[in-house]
Amino acid sequence: MTLRFLGTTSEHGNCPTLYEVEETGDIVVQGERLLDPRHLDQLRDVKDSETFVVVPRELLIRFAPEE
Repeated sequence: MTLRFLGTTSEHGNCPTLYEVEETGDIVVQGERLLDPRHLDQLRDVKDSETFVVVPRELLIRFAPEE
């Protein structure tokens, strides 16, 4: 799997950051994990292998592919 850096709204190498998987076009998100139990309880159909990260809207609007 080859990741291509798309962008970040953070400074000094901090997250959140977006990457694209070049072979599939899928997006990988690097960010702070969502840990608040009140928020986690609201999520549906969660697999044991899944985790959740918080992404500022500005990051997605600025760098996410439009296709």
